[in-house]
Amino acid sequence: MNETTIINPKHIAIIMDGNGRWAKAKGLPRTLGHKKGMDCVRSTVEACYEKNIEALTLFAFSTENWRRPEEEVGYLMTLFLSMMKSEVKKLHKNNVQLCIIGNRSRFSAALQKAMLGAEQLTKNNTGLCLNIAVNYGGRMDITEAARILCQRVAKGELNPKDVTDEILQAELFLSNLPEPDLLIRTGGEKRISNFLLWQLAYGEFYFTDCHWPDFDKQELDKAIISFSSRQRRFGKISEQIIQSGNEKNS
Repeated sequence: MNETTIINPKHIAIIMDGNGRWAKAKGLPRTLGHKKGMDCVRSTVEACYEKNIEALTLFAFSTENWRRPEEEVGYLMTLFLSMMKSEVKKLHKNNVQLCIIGNRSRFSAALQKAMLGAEQLTKNNTGLCLNIAVNYGGRMDITEAARILCQRVAKGELNPKDVTDEILQAELFLSNLPEPDLLIRTGGEKRISNFLLWQLAYGEFYFTDCHWPDFDKQELDKAIISFSSRQRRFGKISEQIIQSGNEKNS
């Protein structure tokens, strides 16, 4: 495909999978795979910034990941806190807005404080919106939104008959952003693992065998080229999409 015809997605979501398997294949501790994965986070953020992508959402730690060995979970928490301290000023300098999505209650006070400080520092930035999903799950996201609406109904603020998709969506994480139009999952698995279940209803999926520590700007380009080659119909037929495009160009 000619590079000039490539259409970038507005919002990219990534399941960063394969750190542990990458390390195991090289005879290294799983923790080194996670550390190497941090380098890929930096390069991916840089690439999205350069491409003027509106939003990037990274699945860093799920509600199910607490089941992993205690030593590995502890290392991930330490790594995340280190990232908050070392990377946020760079993000701020490059006009990146950082947002942490998920339930923060299980994190240490120090990590929660670092998250809040990072968000406050970058909240007025107008460039790439970088969302990090930690202790996040799509089912939890929807359940919490439903609970909020139930509370509003109980208080008499909302009639159950008035509940719509839009009203529920407004209570979800990322409701202020366009829905992800491209989901990338590295590591060879072909599932979304409870990630952005509502928000990805019409997202295009791209699965790659490349483990996250090997994911670079060239791999990102492959995913975007694949996305750009697809016709997104949203329930319509191809002829309607073509006609709509012709009308816009006329």
